[in-house]
Amino acid sequence: MTSSDLWDQDDADRYEETSAAMYAPDVLDPAVDFLERLAGSGAALEFAVGTGRVAIPLAARGVAVSGIELSPPMADHLRRRDADGRVSVVVGDMATTTVAGRFALVYVVWNSLGNLRTQEEQARCFANAARHLAPGGRFVVELGVPGIRRMPPGQTAVPFEVSAGHTGFDTYDLVTQQGTSHHYRRQDDGSVRYGASNFRYVWPSECDLMARLAGLELERRAADWNGTPYTSDSEAHVSVWRKPA
Repeated sequence: MTSSDLWDQDDADRYEETSAAMYAPDVLDPAVDFLERLAGSGAALEFAVGTGRVAIPLAARGVAVSGIELSPPMADHLRRRDADGRVSVVVGDMATTTVAGRFALVYVVWNSLGNLRTQEEQARCFANAARHLAPGGRFVVELGVPGIRRMPPGQTAVPFEVSAGHTGFDTYDLVTQQGTSHHYRRQDDGSVRYGASNFRYVWPSECDLMARLAGLELERRAADWNGTPYTSDSEAHVSVWRKPA
């Protein structure tokens, strides 16, 4: 049993529309370039593969890609989008589900590590990544840095997007490290549709400890896929841990 929200058919049907900005070439291409370089001639495994936003273009470049996805409707969308059948997907949670083989690269992108809403599950995710890696392989995580620095005393919410079509903000519980992303989207008829997803926020230093417990070593950390230096003002990080050879 997992603590993650389970995305249903309606969520899967709307995913590419609500996440359209993440498919833009200037967002997606640097991630695929980065992961392709790390995979080299080896195979890659994506945790929380979703509808294949990253996995499908990575596989199109010749990387053998497998995926683990909790939501059956999301996995079904991936299979329909993957017309050539290049991505092998298994339905299960990323903390415990295993697939056959050893991989040069395991990765989880766009804050999906936070879908696991307990520290124990997140630590198990790192251990699961290490279990799948070949010696010398890498585990890559793309994750936002919690926005709580921007909250004055007594405030519990931080906006992350305010536009004509979408208003989104995160609420945080500073004791439990639980958060909720709230989305208000304007529909074509002028109505507003509300949706929410739950997560556990985790700091880079906590990720490093989880990696160390899994036998992985921090290799590098940047603020984005383009390699922008990570600083105290960075709002996200792309971190790479290596399994010793």
